[in-house]
Amino acid sequence: MERRMHKGLSALAIVAMLAQGPVAIAAPEAASRAGPQGLCRSPDPLPLLGVEAFEGQQRPRPEPMGKGGRPVRVAAAPTAIPAPPPPAPPAPVSDAFSVALPVPADGAAPAEARPATSEASRTTDGTARIMPPYPPYPPRPQPRPQSGLLTAGEHDDLLNPELYADYVRRSSLGQAVPDLPQLDTDRVLTVTVKDSAGRPVPFAPVVVTCADGGQLTLRTTADGTAVFFPDLDRLGREVRVRAGREEERRVSIARSRGGQRVDFTLGQAARTAQKLDLVLTIDTTGSMGDEIRYLQAELGAIVAAIRADHPGLDLRVGFVFYRDVGDDYVTATVPLSRDIDAAQAELRQRFAGGGGDYPEAMDQALIRAAGLDWRPDAVKTMLLVADAPPHDDKFGLAWRAAEHLRHSRVHIVPVAASGVADKAEYAMRAMAAATQSRYTFLTDDSGIGNPHAPPAIDCYLVTRLDALLRRVIDSQLSGRRIEPNKDEIIRSLGQYDQGRCVIPPDFGQQ
Repeated sequence: MERRMHKGLSALAIVAMLAQGPVAIAAPEAASRAGPQGLCRSPDPLPLLGVEAFEGQQRPRPEPMGKGGRPVRVAAAPTAIPAPPPPAPPAPVSDAFSVALPVPADGAAPAEARPATSEASRTTDGTARIMPPYPPYPPRPQPRPQSGLLTAGEHDDLLNPELYADYVRRSSLGQAVPDLPQLDTDRVLTVTVKDSAGRPVPFAPVVVTCADGGQLTLRTTADGTAVFFPDLDRLGREVRVRAGREEERRVSIARSRGGQRVDFTLGQAARTAQKLDLVLTIDTTGSMGDEIRYLQAELGAIVAAIRADHPGLDLRVGFVFYRDVGDDYVTATVPLSRDIDAAQAELRQRFAGGGGDYPEAMDQALIRAAGLDWRPDAVKTMLLVADAPPHDDKFGLAWRAAEHLRHSRVHIVPVAASGVADKAEYAMRAMAAATQSRYTFLTDDSGIGNPHAPPAIDCYLVTRLDALLRRVIDSQLSGRRIEPNKDEIIRSLGQYDQGRCVIPPDFGQQ
């Protein structure tokens, strides 16, 4: 399938990336001690990746370290930046498009900015969607990139297990891509850990021991929970569960639908999370031009809002930029650092290019992300900004890397861009659910950029993208779901109730 290429970008010079050595990743702390029958399963080790290669690009200096391994801020020496390639001829766009257009009260994009949606993007039964070749859409408004213009929605499949199970059941993608992840959100074992005052305890080790002696350990997230999937984790019929130093409890794993829950109360006082590791894994191929330009403006506003909500937060930011095999680079990794100004500078120097076909090297990007220096006592959030899936023969590897991120307790927050179709949505929603996270997606309500295919989701609210990402990250830091204020909501779809979709009485009878 031919992929659209973003035109008219002002190409920025690529700053040198730190070339990392070969990466071979074994299962992290949460690795299971598998018994002879293979219960309490953990993902297989990830393959070895070589040193990152960048054609004609300079490499950045690593963060200088002082005594005790603490980073030291130093003034950046002036470096010669290669001249950017000449920009494409300007499109015949009116000066009126150089300013932001207001979003109507009903949330719809201006009529002149909305091309008709292609009927080919969805089959007659509304299940499998395939992105059609991109027609010559009329020019859409292109305001100057600034924070607060893009619009987006979000969905939590763990809060809507029946709907996700129905979505998976209706999908026919497994016949075309055998390695697509199979995640059953309708059968989960949730372990909650609180202190004597009823406050959630983050980072508490939860150990599950299977019948054959195999063990699986996951640490609780900021809300004091660790979610296990009986089929994915291969728990068997009965397990023993322990949190912290509390006594083990025997739990029979139900075969019927519905979640199971085990509660623990620890004697220690809960401490709120004080650290955040934030990584942006970004597809930088040609069709991602709009998203990259606006992310360059959004990141500063998101970080500022998070810091305002959490004074004294120890924040580090890193990046994994990726394209595809055969492009000038496949992955370009920027290590996690407390130097937020330098991180924003790295993002500002990115431009879209390469690609050509629809799938990209998401598998290698996720492997690089899994190998980053994530802190065990930090909330870990990875924004996966993409508009395409991995190649069909790399789905299994991409999912394995996502499982490693899950075992490291990294929340994968997809940000689905304009090109997302059925395969990409399926993979990214599974990654979000497996890592106790949410699936986010751009919408057409802003009237900016290329059209966005509607997701296969029954209900959601549309707000500004920067406000949405701030709420999602803030929720992962605080351990409580944060909903938008009424004045933040641009549009609503379906019957939405605190992240849950109200299920109609005749659900499942169609």
